[in-house]
Amino acid sequence: MTNTIVVVDDDAVTRETLKAYFEDEGYTVLQARNADELAIIMARHRISLVLLDIRLPGKDGLTITRELRATSDVPIILITSRADRLDRIIGLEMGADDYIVKPFEPREILARFRSLLRRIDNQLSQPEEREKCFDGWEFHLGKRRLRDRNGHDVRLTSAEFDLLAAFVCNPGRVLTRDRLLDLTPRRSADPFDRSIDSLVRRLRQIIEEDPKEPRMIITVHGSGYMFATEVS
Repeated sequence: MTNTIVVVDDDAVTRETLKAYFEDEGYTVLQARNADELAIIMARHRISLVLLDIRLPGKDGLTITRELRATSDVPIILITSRADRLDRIIGLEMGADDYIVKPFEPREILARFRSLLRRIDNQLSQPEEREKCFDGWEFHLGKRRLRDRNGHDVRLTSAEFDLLAAFVCNPGRVLTRDRLLDLTPRRSADPFDRSIDSLVRRLRQIIEEDPKEPRMIITVHGSGYMFATEVS
């Protein structure tokens, strides 16, 4: 089945450029100028990727990201300007999977999207018994599922899942930000990328009893992070 991509941007040139490129690559591409048009598309179609401009009239891309994450785990790649560094971090904290900076090459967006799909497909193809347990939580790598201490499923974005997988597969090890970027793998071309810090904050909000005083994902100052709990 053909993957369907929706491009959300108020600039017609950007929309048409991305539409032409991805259709040449065999994808179905839909277009939206704002949040209202995106909502209609999401209700009518099964979407494989949302390419979302942060700077939209009316409801901006950050708000849209937060609202999408309340109901969907569809991959989201933000389209940002070089001046949007803080907004990129906020977008990642709200649940975006990645971002691309203008001016961009459509080929780079395609590469990142395919990387997302490969990671999802690879983990889904793993045997279902690949289950990790930590501090009462159940983490199923094959099923891409996280269950809390009460047995309830907890929704994770692709980026959150990949980072948690990196931690639970390397308990007790100090992992630098650079190593975590390699393990996840969603490396940005920006040498000052802080997306790992944003993702760590998101994971702490999900699994820590007190995210301000974490006891599972701890900061090792000057080095990185460590998953400091027993994994079985």
